[in-house]
Amino acid sequence: MHTSNLDSTFAALADPTRRAILGRLALGETSVTELAAPFEMSMPAISKHLKVLERAGLIARGREAQWRPCKLQAGPLQDASVWIDEYRRFWEQSFDRLDDYLKKLQAKEKDDEPKRK
Repeated sequence: MHTSNLDSTFAALADPTRRAILGRLALGETSVTELAAPFEMSMPAISKHLKVLERAGLIARGREAQWRPCKLQAGPLQDASVWIDEYRRFWEQSFDRLDDYLKKLQAKEKDDEPKRK
């Protein structure tokens, strides 16, 4: 997995409009006009968002007569998920170690209770 690919994926995902566009495309291929409908922005602004997503490899745009379909390309999302999973495992292991430590402390407190009375 190449770092620049991850950089462009995360940069594209950093914007809520682009995440919303990807969310819509996860439901299936649609036109640029339909993608733009829920947003209060110009078509050139939507087009800029689509170009960022396309450069990141997250969408593919086609042309069929007057219809310009867009579809999700999930490969870069899978790469990002793999990268994030490494950190998820780190945190899970850290929490497991913390849980073990807390259990040892609780057991020690129980062992020390009769001595205090």
